[in-house]
Amino acid sequence: MIDARRLQVLSEVARHGSFNRAAAELRLTPSAISQQISALERTVGTPVVRRSTRGVELTEAGKVLVTTAESIAAELLCAQREIERLAAARTERLTVATFTSGGQRLLPPALTRFTAEHPGVELSVIESEPEDSLGLVRSGAADMALSYHFDGPPPSLPGLVWTPLLEDPMWIVFPAGHSLAERTSITIAELAAERWVHGCLVVGDMLDHYAAMAGFEVRTSCRGTDYQFAQSLVRAGVGISMIPEVALTADRSGLTAIRLAPPGPCRFVGIATPRRRTTDPLVAEVVRLLQANTYQSVIQ
Repeated sequence: MIDARRLQVLSEVARHGSFNRAAAELRLTPSAISQQISALERTVGTPVVRRSTRGVELTEAGKVLVTTAESIAAELLCAQREIERLAAARTERLTVATFTSGGQRLLPPALTRFTAEHPGVELSVIESEPEDSLGLVRSGAADMALSYHFDGPPPSLPGLVWTPLLEDPMWIVFPAGHSLAERTSITIAELAAERWVHGCLVVGDMLDHYAAMAGFEVRTSCRGTDYQFAQSLVRAGVGISMIPEVALTADRSGLTAIRLAPPGPCRFVGIATPRRRTTDPLVAEVVRLLQANTYQSVIQ
């Protein structure tokens, strides 16, 4: 196979008509130039230059090779310019994984500012439960994850950094007019006679645990997976529900929310990012905006 570097040497010899001047241009010795040309001639099986008292001239084979070298150089220059154009126009991308209620309440204020300040960034959001979103960050499918863990930060996050964001306490949501609706706080033990609507399977299991500690068994009307749906059922009188503060519905008409007093579960919301030597500046910016816009209680 013809060596492209040797074609470049031949082109410089042809342009200058001299091994010495070609050597100076390429910052090589005349001996090195001679060796490159000899190696090229061995590859093609025929002389490519003629040496004479007037300098160095190309043979017909040499002229073919120089023409080819010029075409190759032009194609490479074109490719380099196209790569530079693509690099200049390349869209920056950021993918954020989030749990549902975090995506509804915590992300929008931060992303509103982020998109205004970085209009060229292609932003993607993946709705995912914490156990899945952390895996997305580890695998590189997401650049960061808004996540949570009950009763403290995750115990172990190999390959990830956990940045605490806020504590997300639980509230008990009643239909308006409920006999307990005037309370300012309430314990699980005081709710033994109620029927329950669950908006999350994990929260339902936790309620079973705390109810057992209080000495009663939970009577379940609905075991769902959506906090907004659960609150709609509470409004309809189907039962009461235990809802994290971040997930409380913005439309509380027909509902009353009362803070759950200890003992009871609490969500700890944070941001998971890859453990790397250098931090992605876009990720760092979203983290900063989330911290700056840390959720203020929806309870007025």
